[in-house]
Amino acid sequence: MTLELRLLATPKAVPELRHHLQRYDHEVRLCATELVTNVIEHVGEGTPVTVRVLDTGDGHTRIEVTDPDPRALPLLLRATVTDEHGRGMALLDALARRWGVEQGADRKTVWCELEGLNSLAGRGC
Repeated sequence: MTLELRLLATPKAVPELRHHLQRYDHEVRLCATELVTNVIEHVGEGTPVTVRVLDTGDGHTRIEVTDPDPRALPLLLRATVTDEHGRGMALLDALARRWGVEQGADRKTVWCELEGLNSLAGRGC
């Protein structure tokens, strides 16, 4: 099953995205909103994005966020306790079994895969 949403990356869109992903567990919602927040911070507020959540076929969940700037790549930083920014990709790196970037001429997709099926449907929840 695949969920695909098109939205503008704005602070208001983050809680709306969480609402659309309410059938998924916390890790999926957290990773998806973190990737959208990265677009807001590093590409620009109001950037059009496509968010996809899909089952990989091997029992994992893949989250993808595509935006139109192939140059603004995510960086894995080691934030200190006093840093106000820079923890997002470290958090994603800790939660995901793997993550990466697929670049095109006019866009990029930042993706991550989480262990197991992370949909609440069928879990008795």
